[in-house]
Amino acid sequence: MNAQLNYIQPLLLFTVFITIAGCSQSKQAPVNTNDETVTGVLQSDQLDELSGVAASKQYPGILYVHNDSGDSSRFFAIHPDGMLLCTYEFKGIGDKDLGVKDCEDIAIGTGPQQGQVYIYLADIGDNSENRSSVQIYRIPEPAIHQGRVITDADALTLEYPDGPKDAETLLMDPLEKTLYVISKRQDSAAVYSCSSDFQDTDKRQLKLCGKLFLEGNGIDKWVVSGSITTDGSSILLKTVSSVYYWKRQNNEPVYITLQRAPVKQSAYKSNGQEEAISFSPDGKGYYVLAEGKGSRIYYYKLAN
Repeated sequence: MNAQLNYIQPLLLFTVFITIAGCSQSKQAPVNTNDETVTGVLQSDQLDELSGVAASKQYPGILYVHNDSGDSSRFFAIHPDGMLLCTYEFKGIGDKDLGVKDCEDIAIGTGPQQGQVYIYLADIGDNSENRSSVQIYRIPEPAIHQGRVITDADALTLEYPDGPKDAETLLMDPLEKTLYVISKRQDSAAVYSCSSDFQDTDKRQLKLCGKLFLEGNGIDKWVVSGSITTDGSSILLKTVSSVYYWKRQNNEPVYITLQRAPVKQSAYKSNGQEEAISFSPDGKGYYVLAEGKGSRIYYYKLAN
């Protein structure tokens, strides 16, 4: 990782650049309602099948995103106006396309080094439910550069206790220092957990710690993404058709929080195949992104 001191001065100049570059986009971005804003559109053809988003708190105004199946082991830093800033590449554990199969979600949180922020990228997609194991990659949050950067990643291999599952949701809980994976397709989604304290190439079995039942029927209620605030106080989950919010009580485990009735976000309306959600850094709203080149980036005020 690059030293923070080497990062500060170039970032100041770079921030001015991206702010100016983003102004014309932001001024033209329509506000659809009091609670929904289009902050921009994806401006690179590389961003063609986004499946996860996580907002950086360390570098305000930066969103980390990634594509799902068919892409290589990489993720991107973008501005909320949709401008691509940097592409980060790492070596996965497999032998195809740099070693990933189907990355479905991304999260930011704590890790082994005190004071260091980490990015967690979840290669957990399994449409056919035939993968014997899945992976989560942990990467120290890198400095923001222009262009292409090669970075290191620690790989954790996971197995389900009850057989392969298709999943698209990863939560990183900074209070328990726990990773949560939520299955996608069941009427009652399964909530699995494991410690975020792992070493590169470790193998673990996930723990089934709860079930999640949401309103609706069929595909509309499939869970496709999630997010936890940086202080661990609030949780968001997105299904195919809806967004749900939970307020945590007394630092209880996440799976306990998810057993209570959530607050459905009435401002959210589906705008295509949207499989990526993230709290904003201040926790007062959230971003939603869709698959497809040139897709819009939506920001919603949180109703709690």
